Amino acid sequence: MTSDASSESAPRRSRNVPSPRPLRRMTARGRDEAHRVASPLELFFDLCFVVAIAQAGVQLVHSVAEAHAAEGVLNYAMVFFAIWWAWMNFTWFASAYDNDDVLYRVVTLIQIAGVLVLAAGVSQAFEDHDFLLVLLGYVIMRMALTAQWLRVARNTDGAERRMALWYAGGVLVCQVGWVGLVLLPESGRPWLFLVMAIAEMCVPLLAEREFSTVWHPHHISERYGLFTIIVLGETIAAATIAVKVGVDENDALGELLPIASGGLLIIFAAWWIYFVVPIHGHLSSSRKAFLWGYGHYVIFASAAAIGAGLEVAVEQAVGKAHISTPAASAAVTLPTALFLLTVWVLHARHYKVGTAQQLVLPVTALAVVLCTFLGDWAVFAAGVVSALAVVVGVTLTARMASQEEREEREEGVAGASAS
Repeated sequence: MTSDASSESAPRRSRNVPSPRPLRRMTARGRDEAHRVASPLELFFDLCFVVAIAQAGVQLVHSVAEAHAAEGVLNYAMVFFAIWWAWMNFTWFASAYDNDDVLYRVVTLIQIAGVLVLAAGVSQAFEDHDFLLVLLGYVIMRMALTAQWLRVARNTDGAERRMALWYAGGVLVCQVGWVGLVLLPESGRPWLFLVMAIAEMCVPLLAEREFSTVWHPHHISERYGLFTIIVLGETIAAATIAVKVGVDENDALGELLPIASGGLLIIFAAWWIYFVVPIHGHLSSSRKAFLWGYGHYVIFASAAAIGAGLEVAVEQAVGKAHISTPAASAAVTLPTALFLLTVWVLHARHYKVGTAQQLVLPVTALAVVLCTFLGDWAVFAAGVVSALAVVVGVTLTARMASQEEREEREEGVAGASAS
């Protein structure tokens, strides 16, 4: 009787409700955990990382507008890799081991501080080729992640513990290699970046040979989707500010309206195309998940570059950029085409049925590139082409669904007649 009363007054705590203790064991969460969504800390993490992406985009605009596109794109690729790789490592770690205790939160906030340090050094990296602050911010983020993996190793055993130690050791070794960015001459830095980027991406492959982290497919797909939305939102914000400044300072609404309209159509279409299919069902194995996750470097970088390209197009239209109209248009059309192709390769093609559906995005990407040569209307034309891709895709999907329903009805009638 007393036992029953006690159980009624103090119901058992759900396995999905965190313990009130400030420090808890860091062990794997369940892959089949119901209602797993992004936490407020993860959303805060994403917003702070977009600050660094915005800084990289601003510097890319300056480089391209000053006719230093090759150098600007190279620096952008290097800085964006540091931002993306730190974000991605945290995202997959959190999907598997987020215990939301005090120490986990503090270490995550240290990672956020690291990306803000990195953001503060972006302008020096682009303008003075000084990567010291970028390197310092990156090392702060990576050392914090190493501490998280060491916590996992302390609270697990067997193959899972060895995996955690491989992660911690691999991350630490890679940080030694990155020091070359501030020691080597400028000509050797791109090659060091290539070697170290490959080394960083090999760490998860080596660490998870025996034991795979139990990341949550729905959680991972939501995290990537939310970050895509935030990056696209930053793209819209940057383009809007550029148009506003152009109108206020140059009274060039007629020249900027096609760019603004086309840019808006491109971003709307990018959002639609990315989210038209649920991707969590495709993440059925670690191999597929690795390829999908790594490929998002191109998706995120190209999405952010679209905003930078729109700013370049605006500056060229009002006479501030020292480049030709086709070059300014290419700053928009090329990242747009890259975004469309990469989204198709990574997950859209897995849900397309028939040749017509499969060709929509590749053909659209080619058409967007050809829009580059349409002069002042290039960006607007690229936006119209992107929007038409959405219309064609929706039409083909609706037609296929209608045909399937008709076939099902015919089979039902035939079955009833036979009976």
